[in-house]
Amino acid sequence: MSAAKPSAMIRYSALRLLIFVACFFVAGVAVHFGVIPSGVGGSNVVWVVLLGLVLSAPLSYVLLRKQRDEMSVQVVQKVDRAKARLEANRAREDAVQ
Repeated sequence: MSAAKPSAMIRYSALRLLIFVACFFVAGVAVHFGVIPSGVGGSNVVWVVLLGLVLSAPLSYVLLRKQRDEMSVQVVQKVDRAKARLEANRAREDAVQ
């Protein structure tokens, strides 16, 4: 991992949260002004959260493809390093016995 780039997982998660907050805000404004019907009874907040989730999921999938690919590369590198360390430890244990 280079020193110039922060963790791709943190960056992806922050961008995903930002997209959700923006969609939540847009859904809240749309419900407030009657563009989208409000929830039944006291479920308005739950309705707006669900709308925000439904709107943000496909947007995140399309808009964050590059960040998701970077994150998967970092995860694969970390898993490969962990596997290599585990194999080295096993080899040392076998050599001792």
